[in-house]
Amino acid sequence: MPPPRYHPVLVMPPWSVVLDLSLPLAQQPLPTTPWAIGRYDEVRAIYDQPLFDGGRTVHVGVDLGGPVGTAVHAFTECTVLHSGINAAKGDYGGTVVTGQRVEGRTLWALYGHLSHHSVHHSPVGRCLSRGQVLGWLGDHDENGGWPPHVHFQLSLRRPPTFDLPGVVSQAERAGALQIYPDPRSVLGPLY
Repeated sequence: MPPPRYHPVLVMPPWSVVLDLSLPLAQQPLPTTPWAIGRYDEVRAIYDQPLFDGGRTVHVGVDLGGPVGTAVHAFTECTVLHSGINAAKGDYGGTVVTGQRVEGRTLWALYGHLSHHSVHHSPVGRCLSRGQVLGWLGDHDENGGWPPHVHFQLSLRRPPTFDLPGVVSQAERAGALQIYPDPRSVLGPLY
C-alpha cells in the first residue's frame, strides 16, 4: 500500500475524540483525553471573548488537540510565509502560515495556537519538507487561553499577515467556505 499523500499535521491516536462544540462550554462534557478533533464548518457556542464580537460563530478550520508540546508537522513541502504571535485573549497565540503547491495550485495553510518557541523555530522563509516539525502545541498562557491544540486552516487567498479569520459570522459563511476550503482535503477523513 502506498504511503499517504500528505503527512499528518498532528500524529493522533485512532481513539481521538470528535468534539461537539455547538454547545456552550458550561454544557460540554469533561474531556477524558487531550486527543480531540474540532470540526470544520461547525457553528460553535464557545466564543465569548471580545475578539468574537459581531456574531462570529462558524469555525472555518479543523482543530487537532493533544498534550502541550506535541509536535506539529508540515503536511507537505512548504515555505513559511508569515510567523508571529497573535496575543489577544481567544486569538491564535503562536502562528505560522505556509505556502505550498497542492494539486497544481498554490495554497496557504495557517497553523495557530502554537508555542511561542514555534515562531522562532519556523521564521519567515524557512523551507520545510513533508512531515518536518514546524512547531509544537502551546499551553494556555501562550495560545490565546485555549486547551492545547492546533487550529489548521487552508486558504485560497494569500494572507497578508500571520492571521486569518478562523471563525466567521453566519452572514460571511458561504463566502468564507469558498476561500477557506475543508482541511480534510489534506488531513484525510478525521470524522
